[in-house]
Amino acid sequence: MDLTDSPKEAEFRARLRAWLSDNVPTEPEPHDLRERWEYMKSFQRKLYEGGWVALSYPAEYGGQDLGPLEEAILSQELANANAPTILPLGHLGRPFLTHATDAQRRRYLPPLLRLDEIWCQGFSEPQAGSDLANLRTRAERDGDRWRINGHKVWTSYGIFADYCLLLARTDPESSRHRGISAFVVPLDAEGVTVRAIVLANGDEEFAEVFLDDVLVEDDAMIGEPGDGWAIAMGTIAHERGAVDTGYLPKFERWLNQLAAELSADGRPVGEEIRRRVGRTSAALEVLGMHTLRQLSRTAAGEDLGASSSIDKLLMTTVEQELMSVALQGIDDHRTASRSRWFDHYLYARSASIYGGSSQIQRNLLAQRMLGLPR
Repeated sequence: MDLTDSPKEAEFRARLRAWLSDNVPTEPEPHDLRERWEYMKSFQRKLYEGGWVALSYPAEYGGQDLGPLEEAILSQELANANAPTILPLGHLGRPFLTHATDAQRRRYLPPLLRLDEIWCQGFSEPQAGSDLANLRTRAERDGDRWRINGHKVWTSYGIFADYCLLLARTDPESSRHRGISAFVVPLDAEGVTVRAIVLANGDEEFAEVFLDDVLVEDDAMIGEPGDGWAIAMGTIAHERGAVDTGYLPKFERWLNQLAAELSADGRPVGEEIRRRVGRTSAALEVLGMHTLRQLSRTAAGEDLGASSSIDKLLMTTVEQELMSVALQGIDDHRTASRSRWFDHYLYARSASIYGGSSQIQRNLLAQRMLGLPR
């Protein structure tokens, strides 16, 4: 793997770095979720206007016609500039590139990428979390429309969303992975109820979505009937990617913040904390190197398949270890930022569940990459 920028990549990095130096906000990220949402959204819109969002999307749909390597450079430079967290919503546009009609792409992708319309992901259900194929939400034909009934849960940013990329079973007679279809559902449609879930840290980042006789037009279906499973797996593969979701720069920024806070008062940092910070830094480096390897494969046109589960496991390891050492280190130094780090710690406990639990990721790797029996 050649980690040196090509002349074209170096020029792109220099332009981006100069833009970030002039445009990254100097005020800190707000603690309150609704204020933080507006803060992140404002910066991401500014990124879009500057031509730095949706780099690998086609220009005709609001992208920049670049590739995954530019996406990686963006991720690195955002971390170096200590930029705000990027909203992890871009992966929801990926299934439109592979399954939607041209009319659907032109209608939905530009406002999604500009954040003029906010999207959420309606996959998980109370009885079908990591076992997504067991979903119970139903969509039945009603003339030239579809009538949807069901219940989704752990819907990220559901209280802010305008649309939901929703999975529903359209053929109950088919086997578990078949007969599932994907729909675009407006969250202001009659019969939709969105209810916030208050987390242990006080945030309402997740929501439940109830669907009671919700009618959507035939062209609300993405792809063909029964394409839902393929669409879900493609979406989840991008959701588990550290670059697609912006997790890599976020972890790098947090680690830099922690190191700065631990050394701010001039007191020596204990041996155990220094070792733990070092191990976390090494794990983050492994994640970064693996991300580059995945990007090299993507740039070569390879299908990442089950290997995206490696991304998710590495991301979980880094996030949970980082927050654990942060709490211990901050306690030792008695800094005023403990409450903020404790909120991060509480949220990090869910990292081994969302996007498919760690147990599911290990099963996928065992079966699909190592060829072990179920």
